[in-house]
Amino acid sequence: MVLNSLSLFRALLFLSLATSAFSMRPYKEGLTPYFYDYVCPQALPAIKRVVEAAVQQERRMGASLLRLHFHDCLVNGCDGSILLDPTPTIDSEKLAFPNNNSARGFEVIDQIKAEVDRACGRPVVSCADILAITARDSVVALGGPSWKVQLGRRDSTTASRTTANSDIPAPNMDLPALVSNFERQGLKVKDLVALSGAHTIGFAQCFTFRNRIFNDSNIDQALAKNLQSYCPRTGNDANLASLDPTPARFDILYYNNLLTQKGLLHSDQALSTGESALELVKSYSYNYEAFWKDFAKSMIRMGNIKPLIGNQGQIRSNCRRVN
Repeated sequence: MVLNSLSLFRALLFLSLATSAFSMRPYKEGLTPYFYDYVCPQALPAIKRVVEAAVQQERRMGASLLRLHFHDCLVNGCDGSILLDPTPTIDSEKLAFPNNNSARGFEVIDQIKAEVDRACGRPVVSCADILAITARDSVVALGGPSWKVQLGRRDSTTASRTTANSDIPAPNMDLPALVSNFERQGLKVKDLVALSGAHTIGFAQCFTFRNRIFNDSNIDQALAKNLQSYCPRTGNDANLASLDPTPARFDILYYNNLLTQKGLLHSDQALSTGESALELVKSYSYNYEAFWKDFAKSMIRMGNIKPLIGNQGQIRSNCRRVN
């Protein structure tokens, strides 16, 4: 009887330990919002604290951090490749035309990485996931919607400046080119219009809208004249203009601007030139709820572009270089 009881105790102990060990492992199949719940429940709160502090210090930083996630996902998937510095073996995406002297916020990502690794006790959270979480937290910090970020991405060990140059949408693209660009990523027109709403926050440099303010016909002439005063035909390439009238608030004025030909970029105003895209623009221009709901869904879809999972890639100790 004693032996039977001892055997039963050992069996129950083994089962308990096995169950506990299993529950402590991160999810390995696909992405899930709960990936870090057991391995490091402190991870997401740590990231949020740093993001909120960075955005409070500089409101523009929210748009910059959101843009990093966009430019990461559209180049060979959401794998943190945009964060890699140039080396003899890394053709850094930071040097690609859409990012060079434009992409910013890398120091904030470094700070987040250090803080989350300290909170977790070791490198557990990938740089790719940090970008995805930071994008959401930046939107929320500027008054926008929240969503459950799918997690479990791993980090790439390569980068591609060539792919960044070809796959990140250019500010002079017309609607067919934009639609084609998004379709190659598995995204639809609805995703294009909703995700373009990210331009309700932030700024653009003069060189990205110069051609529009001097040559486009579908632009409010008072706006064009005002912009020409500090973005002349030559020079002042880095001068900034806000993408909509409230660049530090995640609202719907971006879409209102498009209906009055006040989109800053040619690619922004292009959304008003196609029937299906224009209907979405009109809907979002007065319906916060519709825009926020679709933006959140499209952010999740974009975040699912070709993630590295399981044993693919690595978890970088330093987001700027491979281990």
